[in-house]
Amino acid sequence: MTDKVDIAALAKLARLDIPEDEMARLETEIPAILHFVETIQSANAPKEEKSPAHRNIMRKDENPIESGKHTKALLDAAPARAGNRIAVKQVISRKK
Repeated sequence: MTDKVDIAALAKLARLDIPEDEMARLETEIPAILHFVETIQSANAPKEEKSPAHRNIMRKDENPIESGKHTKALLDAAPARAGNRIAVKQVISRKK
């Protein structure tokens, strides 16, 4: 696992602005990740059997639920709310 990955070139191709300290960390992490992927790809796993031909499994909805019927119960069960929405931790940040 002595492959050297040119993180600066990859970042430029992907149009990403990566700080120098993170580039140094990625230079060691990415080859390890690629090696792991190669290991998984070389695993001798049985081939998945083909599924039968696709078929339409949709049914007519004869008893649709009234829109918003369960909204209050769902919001009351949520750990955090923001108005009429469930509040969740932000997982993606956007640079401006």
